[in-house]
Amino acid sequence: MTREELQQQVEAIRWFHQIPLGQGVITPGVDDTRAKLRRLRLPDSFAGQTVLDIGAWDGFFSFEAERRGAARVLATDSFSWSGAGWGRKAGFELARRVLNSRVEDRELDVLAISPETIGTFDVVFFLGVLYHMRHPLLALEKVASVTKRQLILETRVDLLGCRAPAMAFYVGDELNADATNWWAPNVAGLRDMLHAVGFKTVRVVARPPSWFTRLRRAVQHGRFSWRHFQRGRVAVHAWKE
Repeated sequence: MTREELQQQVEAIRWFHQIPLGQGVITPGVDDTRAKLRRLRLPDSFAGQTVLDIGAWDGFFSFEAERRGAARVLATDSFSWSGAGWGRKAGFELARRVLNSRVEDRELDVLAISPETIGTFDVVFFLGVLYHMRHPLLALEKVASVTKRQLILETRVDLLGCRAPAMAFYVGDELNADATNWWAPNVAGLRDMLHAVGFKTVRVVARPPSWFTRLRRAVQHGRFSWRHFQRGRVAVHAWKE
């Protein structure tokens, strides 16, 4: 495929991830995927390990796990592949084909995940999905059930000024004008939820920006809501042992 042909196919798809496809072509995703990759602090190597990517969307992190030597990678999604939202599976399929990837795929809802439906995996990615779950603790139970060793999770958090475990509920499209956003715990709540579903060790590897940084961003964007200051994102590594 020539660069022009590849670019033409890329432009026909609405992308979430920014994926380098070679020949100088990078998919024009709305997500700052490289910045997220740095925040996740993934291991340098997944050699010999099996990896599950829940909510894979365009598949950047599935392909990254494969690039880092994973023996097997399974990408799963439902909402973003079914066309129920603004995404679809065409991006994942094009990227897999162009990258000559062996990443497997399975269209499956988070709450349908279990050892019986997909087996178990050494490492599980659960990135940007938790706050879209109507039943977040149940979702984490499902994720824990297929995790042999390590979970790598990235999510929105809220109520950052509260030290006790707590969770915010979003009414309608309150958060980012997106009605698929339901809940966000604070950091203490997220840690306790992970312990509750069987993870012995939980380490926050990327925390929300400082209060000063959040205030500066709010001023820049003309947002002065107290609720806005309480929100951020975290990345967490959790282990079964």
